[in-house]
Amino acid sequence: MDGMLSQDEINALLNGGGNSASDDSSADTASAGDTSVIDEELISDIEKDAIGEVANISMGSSATTLFSLVNQKVNITTPVVSLAKWGNVLSEYERPCVFIQIKYTVGLDGSNILILKEHDVKVITDLMMGGDGSNTDGELGELHLSAISEAMNQMMGSAATSLSTMLGKMIDISPPEASLVDLTEFKEGGEIAEFLAGTFVKIAFRMQISELVDSTIMQLYPIEFAKELCSTFLGAQMGDAPAPAPEPAPAPAAPQMDMNQMQAGMPQMDMSQMQMGMPQMQMGMPQMQMGMPQMMPQMQMQPNMSIQPAQFQNFAGAFNPMQPQENIDLIKDVPLEVTVELGRTAKSISDILDFAPGTIIELDKIAGEPIDVLVNGKFVAKGEVVVIEESFGVRVTEIIK
Repeated sequence: MDGMLSQDEINALLNGGGNSASDDSSADTASAGDTSVIDEELISDIEKDAIGEVANISMGSSATTLFSLVNQKVNITTPVVSLAKWGNVLSEYERPCVFIQIKYTVGLDGSNILILKEHDVKVITDLMMGGDGSNTDGELGELHLSAISEAMNQMMGSAATSLSTMLGKMIDISPPEASLVDLTEFKEGGEIAEFLAGTFVKIAFRMQISELVDSTIMQLYPIEFAKELCSTFLGAQMGDAPAPAPEPAPAPAAPQMDMNQMQAGMPQMDMSQMQMGMPQMQMGMPQMQMGMPQMMPQMQMQPNMSIQPAQFQNFAGAFNPMQPQENIDLIKDVPLEVTVELGRTAKSISDILDFAPGTIIELDKIAGEPIDVLVNGKFVAKGEVVVIEESFGVRVTEIIK
């Protein structure tokens, strides 16, 4: 029939159309699937375990340092290591967040990025400034970024120290750089860091700070840097294994000597020569006279031995006033309490119970007499009261020797 398609033509069109749709769908998936198509063979399971161990030790030291900064209980859980692409970061961090770039300058060649949520940064910086962590209103400013950079500098510095101990070599970092990043403005991670344009290593931690913070932080490593870290870590672990102790060499057999040779090689002496009560040698045979020369010293006190009392150096007069004393700079920063005392008096309990507003207490100081200056309760100087703008002060007039 004209205008009608045969069954074979219909089947051919259906197969072709189905393949075309499938091809189009695959193309769309490939174009938008950079976040889902990840080559898991870039990092082996052993390397993931090594990275997780390094990150766990590093973050353990960082948590201790953060505790000292915020004076709050800090808990950072065991890390989860995986491979990711920029799309994974976009899906997990939708709001503005803080990117902290950390570069290694000694021992390791590379860098990594630590990602914190905006709210978490506000809580940490508020605690560092003496707040209670509730002052999180307003925008994140330069003050917050400077404070979190200093916190990360100390945290990652302690982590670098732990790495130095673990890897057996010096590890150091440059001061971290913190910046507020709106992820909606970056469709490609390469605009922030070059290694974010491809596949990278993502380490996720759960961070808890008292009851104020309970969220996830992420650390991003380039593939090459992660492999270098694994190689160094595994090499250090292999180097720490103790080498098997060598088996001791068998002791050489003692030369055999018969009694005739022994007697021939030793001078003969009788029992009268053995005055020191030397025990006779048991050789597994009847007792015999040993032809051994007298070698032990006499134990009797010699009559001409001189005994004198021990003499010791007198240190009382050995002090040299020109000798430099210990470095006082080591304690110059120790705070001391300075007290200015106008005077004192003694009152009975009944007099004190009669105190009321307006009561005048007479002190033992005469008007115009210098007042006492005490440092940690010790009398060190005398002075006179002065007025500095709206505050009282003391002008030192005499130092007590």
